[in-house]
Amino acid sequence: MSDTWGAHPDLEQPLADPVVPEKLEVDDEERPARELTGWPERVVATAAFAVAILALWQVFRPLPQGSQYYLVVFLSGTLPLIFLAYRSGVRRLDRATGPGPLDWALAAVALVACLYPVLPMQIGSGGGGYDAFLDRQGLLNPVDIAMGTLLLVLVLEACRRTTGWVLPVVCLVFLGYGYYGGLLPQHWTIAHAGLDFSQIIDALYNSGSGFYGTPLDVAATYIVLFTLYGAVLEFSGAAQFFVDLSVAAFRRSRTAAGRTTVASGFLLGTVSGSGTATAVSVGAVTWPILRRAGYPPEQAGGMLAAAGVGAILSPPTLGVAAFIVAEYLDVSYVSVLGWALIPTVLYYLGILLAVEIDARRLGTRPVEVASTSVWRLLARFGYHFLSLIAIVVLLLLGVSATRAVVYATALAFVLAFFDSRTRAAARSPRRIFRTLGSGVRSALPVVAVCTSAGVITAMTTKTGLGAQLAALLVRAARALSDNHTVILACTVVFAAIALALLGLAVPVTASFIIGWAIIGPALLALEVSAPAAAMFVFYYSVLSEVTPPTALAAVGAAAITGGRTVPTMWQALKYALPAFLVPVVFVLTEPGEYLLGRGPALGVLWTTAVACLGVAALAAATGGWILGIGRAGTPARVLAAVGGLVLLYLEPGAIVAGLVVLGAAVGVTLLSRRRKT
Repeated sequence: MSDTWGAHPDLEQPLADPVVPEKLEVDDEERPARELTGWPERVVATAAFAVAILALWQVFRPLPQGSQYYLVVFLSGTLPLIFLAYRSGVRRLDRATGPGPLDWALAAVALVACLYPVLPMQIGSGGGGYDAFLDRQGLLNPVDIAMGTLLLVLVLEACRRTTGWVLPVVCLVFLGYGYYGGLLPQHWTIAHAGLDFSQIIDALYNSGSGFYGTPLDVAATYIVLFTLYGAVLEFSGAAQFFVDLSVAAFRRSRTAAGRTTVASGFLLGTVSGSGTATAVSVGAVTWPILRRAGYPPEQAGGMLAAAGVGAILSPPTLGVAAFIVAEYLDVSYVSVLGWALIPTVLYYLGILLAVEIDARRLGTRPVEVASTSVWRLLARFGYHFLSLIAIVVLLLLGVSATRAVVYATALAFVLAFFDSRTRAAARSPRRIFRTLGSGVRSALPVVAVCTSAGVITAMTTKTGLGAQLAALLVRAARALSDNHTVILACTVVFAAIALALLGLAVPVTASFIIGWAIIGPALLALEVSAPAAAMFVFYYSVLSEVTPPTALAAVGAAAITGGRTVPTMWQALKYALPAFLVPVVFVLTEPGEYLLGRGPALGVLWTTAVACLGVAALAAATGGWILGIGRAGTPARVLAAVGGLVLLYLEPGAIVAGLVVLGAAVGVTLLSRRRKT
């Protein structure tokens, strides 16, 4: 991004206050990386660039040894970088600038432990090359076990450095369960035969369900390519254009400030794919506008957080977990995009209605912002949309997601030559080198999370824990009723609570992986379709970003607006409320699956229309205002909330009842207004 957010200098004056902080290193799964200079920076930058080239090469000329061999090499190139790029958090060990001796030692050991499976030389009783290593699956020798143990420790330490203590502790709990599970009373549902240490290391180090399982496969195959695309898109000037366009589009209306925030979050999210980073980036530009419009800091922060989280829910990029959904269900990524389309519309409809209501309730005022016209911006810089459109078109034409994003990245790079501010940089080999390297470096926290998540998936696979916990969840629901609908409803509520609590502790990606291993089988056992179950888990994993008491997106937004953190979290929750209810609709009723675009066209249309009405009713209930009528009192708000919830059940009887209750809410508000006048 450029140093100053605002209008393009060759058009008009800046759109917003020129004093804007530098790009903040914030991500929903990441701690700030250390600032590197000198030769440590050159080492990390060179290694990151080499990994970028490897990832691009793998798309068109896959390594002949197979995908797991590629994952071994990919992890060898990325895991050591984490120890150089991220602090240990221990003051005595961290230098003021650059990595210390311990960091270099850990990076070297990580390189050896990662490369060990493919090293052709004999190392004691181990080594001997990749084929020999695979031949020892289930029969690891002492050297294999020692190297696997080292890698386990290093993976957990890398995860701790990038995301904190919680996920490593969760991994240790799963490891403890795998090792000591045989000591549990055998009549317990979660008891198992127990695994010895060599079996655990074998499952992690020499199988397709451990370190080199689906999570790392997704990170190395998809995520790194999309982070490269995001880096090039930002380099091309697209990020600034998206914000400029949003500000220019709504500059004259009373709700312009709120609409600009929401639109900026949606467009900028296509670049970052990160809720917290989007909230912070958008807030740096739009908070001065929101403040002048009269928004309190907490209200503005909640809006920023909700708009930012929409970045992880919105096509065409979505978040990391969406790629894992595609891998787990063995469907194309474009199918997942299709499932997310209507829920995205409902999510942003809820936010926009809340913005309209708040503008009236708070009495916000129009803010004049110097900017060029929308049409001039589109005419001059609208080409930035082409790479996003290219991804969608190529996916629809059957091109693989990996090739589609590489082609889109190349197109975004070519488009950089159309902008006078980026043309010189596009000709600079050094800038290209830095841009590709930065794409890989932004993926390092995801690599750490996905590799650590392999510990969880390996332990649940080896012990059968996922199926056992799923059976326990369903059994708890059946203890409350024998009715299938009630059992499903109770299971959904239990699952939603469990996922919300899980999301408080671990990042989105790990939350989805754990949730799918435990919640997924329970929903499938109750005859919920796999797409509906997967998207339910996906949405509740993402929504931890706006769920108190952690709500990282709200924390980042509060840092920008200067608002109180906890009230900002509750405001974010209010704006994102529809997103908490729509996933329940997926799994609770048969018509609910139409909201995923799965079903007859007429069914998709009527369920979407009814769901939009339900979202509008909930927005009126939470905002205390019925658009077109005026302020709603407590009775009307309660009626609107009940009507919205009943409408979202999407059964004919429920729709009629919901419309009646919603009509009563409107009637009560009209009567109250007449009495006051």
